[in-house]
Amino acid sequence: MKVTPDIVRYEFIGAQGLVAQSSNMAYRGVGGLVIGESRNTFTFQDQKQTRSVIKDVAIFDFTFSDGTVVEIDGKLLVGRSEDRLKKSVKRLW
Repeated sequence: MKVTPDIVRYEFIGAQGLVAQSSNMAYRGVGGLVIGESRNTFTFQDQKQTRSVIKDVAIFDFTFSDGTVVEIDGKLLVGRSEDRLKKSVKRLW
């Protein structure tokens, strides 16, 4: 997978995710398979439980099916997935 600024337009359901950093201490280290996404949250499922994490207070590490690992600030992901397709993305680097 080629990592570009358009990564925020990708579908995250089905990817492995992990909260790398968060201002909320309870969210740090939460991760697993992304099974749901709403406007403001991701829902992760691991072997034990299902947890929801608010997007705009966390930085996520996503591992896609081809093994690519990408770190994304959750503030860039706020919004419904179908609305992110319409959003123009400024180049970050």
